[in-house]
Amino acid sequence: MVEPDQPSTARMIDHWLGGEHHYPVDVAAARAFEQAYGPCAPVFRELRAFLGRAVRAMTAAGVDSFLVFGAGVPTRGNVHEVAPDATVLYTDVDPVTIRLGQRLLAGSDRAGYGYGDATDIGTVDRAQLHRFLPGWGRRPVGVVFLGLAAFLDDETLARTLDELHEATAPGSMLAVDFDTEELAGHPEALAMMGPAFRMRPPAAFAPLLGRWTPTEDGIVPISRWRPDGPPAQVPDAFYGAVAVRSAG
Repeated sequence: MVEPDQPSTARMIDHWLGGEHHYPVDVAAARAFEQAYGPCAPVFRELRAFLGRAVRAMTAAGVDSFLVFGAGVPTRGNVHEVAPDATVLYTDVDPVTIRLGQRLLAGSDRAGYGYGDATDIGTVDRAQLHRFLPGWGRRPVGVVFLGLAAFLDDETLARTLDELHEATAPGSMLAVDFDTEELAGHPEALAMMGPAFRMRPPAAFAPLLGRWTPTEDGIVPISRWRPDGPPAQVPDAFYGAVAVRSAG
């Protein structure tokens, strides 16, 4: 693979998670962001831990296939590693990340990787969709929607989540996170996120879910969503929830 000359958020996160699938350009960008904000590894490790707890909760509820948007690098505790008996379709819009994901999953018959724009379910390859999510639209699935809400305006986010609600079967479950106003106190880091980045106050999160109903855990800081022990002491940069697709 030709070494990219632009950093990727997915590969920066891989670096913060202690992974091996990133390049010097990603490490440089990660270090620049840390200089503006502070240590990021603990925050993103907790976000990955939240993903793991959410996926385990879904599998305990009977979900055995997952559709992952904005998937990034499919390692370091990503969905198919947490739920090895499930089938998983990872999607992203970045061609370099997609090729890397396909290479990493080349030997798997239970996990695949392809193009998919979360705001347009029709961009997901139908053959892959039906291979890795058998019974799509008729059987409950798990939808992973992490790291995306902050880059969608309220109208687009609400429409996207409503379309996913419409496309999935009753009993499907959604793992979602939201960025708080944590970066407001770090203007240099905030500027690095670009003009599309949207911080939101916690009171704004629930209305954006529309017809998706959060579990009784609610929408809470990710470290406090069903922690395995005492909640990790990290900034409340992300709130998260698992929500259920109602019958309506």
